[in-house]
Amino acid sequence: MSRRSTKFLKAALSALHYSGASDLMQPLTGGLGAVFMLHHVMPQAAEGFSPNRILKITPEFLDETLRQTLEAGFDILSLDEVALRLAQPSAHDRPFVAFTLDDAYRDNLVHAAPVFRRYGAPYTVYAPTDYIDGKGDLWWLSLERAIAALSHVECDIEGDVVCQPTISVAEKDAAYHTIYWKLRRIDETLARSKTAELCMAAGVDTADMCRDLVLGWDGLRELAADPLVTIGAHTLRHYALAKLGAGAARHEMAESIKRLETELQRPIKHFSYPFGDVCSAGEREFDLARELGMVTAVTTRKGVIHAHHASSLMHLPRVSLNGDYQNTLYTKTLLSGAPFALYDMAKSMLPTTQAA
Repeated sequence: MSRRSTKFLKAALSALHYSGASDLMQPLTGGLGAVFMLHHVMPQAAEGFSPNRILKITPEFLDETLRQTLEAGFDILSLDEVALRLAQPSAHDRPFVAFTLDDAYRDNLVHAAPVFRRYGAPYTVYAPTDYIDGKGDLWWLSLERAIAALSHVECDIEGDVVCQPTISVAEKDAAYHTIYWKLRRIDETLARSKTAELCMAAGVDTADMCRDLVLGWDGLRELAADPLVTIGAHTLRHYALAKLGAGAARHEMAESIKRLETELQRPIKHFSYPFGDVCSAGEREFDLARELGMVTAVTTRKGVIHAHHASSLMHLPRVSLNGDYQNTLYTKTLLSGAPFALYDMAKSMLPTTQAA
């Protein structure tokens, strides 16, 4: 997301909060609760060119969010408890939140776990098993490192050539945004090879990136030993499943579940779709999650949880704890459900060609 878009959305969230509109709308839009989505929890704030800063929050902000949700009267639930509550929503009069972290980064154990432990709060970590083996490709981070090192980018993506200077932070941001979204639309293996080409041109070595940033099996076992922690599956290679054939998609899901169950000696009942948007996971993947015995499966589609999600446990929406929005004002406004309801209303009013 561009810095201009971020400023606009911050202004919109602030307006909803300070006008009182989000409080007025919450009884209608707040639903039963929300599932929070996190990735990195790291002490240092991102500065300068850092397009993946949205994936990073500080331990202090996580602490503030936990405290805020508890003070606001929310129950903090595990995903097993979320599924049970959705089965009997009328039996509870308090809203809930559940915390989920994608990709099993080392900082989840080092920086996030102590915060959750301090509040006795349950949470779920989704692990892509190739990453735990230390051989995954964190291509979006590799792309960031390559562009950070280059003063000019030239990249041919299936005949679509990107050629632009990358000297200033603004130029680097623009190049990253352009290339990232082009890569998101093409074959997964090709996207990774194109990123590798850029890294080679930039003289950037990312061979050890996965081992440096992601938990190994010993670290994942240490995390899993905490009774507050649920481990969920996140495929083998972190591929967008909808781009794969049916057999390959099932293999990515089933084998990651099987591997985690073997290594951790526990059932795996929760799943997160890599990337998780409408182009990355759809009805076929939801059916596969159901067939594989998942209790819940989460997307990155934005929204809070309503009673109707009791019949949609294989594609639950989430609320992102975004590194650009580390302010409990924004979190409170998002939990009201008002921004998502207004967005859905606006989208439904657009012509079909624009809303798609």
